[in-house]
Amino acid sequence: MIVYDRLWKTMEKKGISQYSLIHDYNINESQLDRFRKNSVIKTVTIDRLCKILDCNVEDICQYVKDEPTE
Repeated sequence: MIVYDRLWKTMEKKGISQYSLIHDYNINESQLDRFRKNSVIKTVTIDRLCKILDCNVEDICQYVKDEPTE
């Protein structure tokens, strides 16, 4: 599973708020909600955030193994 916990830390580190992403960079609020819920995100959106935040992909997301189901 891909998780986006690192996004929020990177935003804080870079001093960019969710409000700023929505109003200054035209990131859709529903996209941010998808990040919160670790839902499907288009790579073009991740690319835009990397440009906005001047960071690498691994500063936004990471792969975490799913727990085995029985």
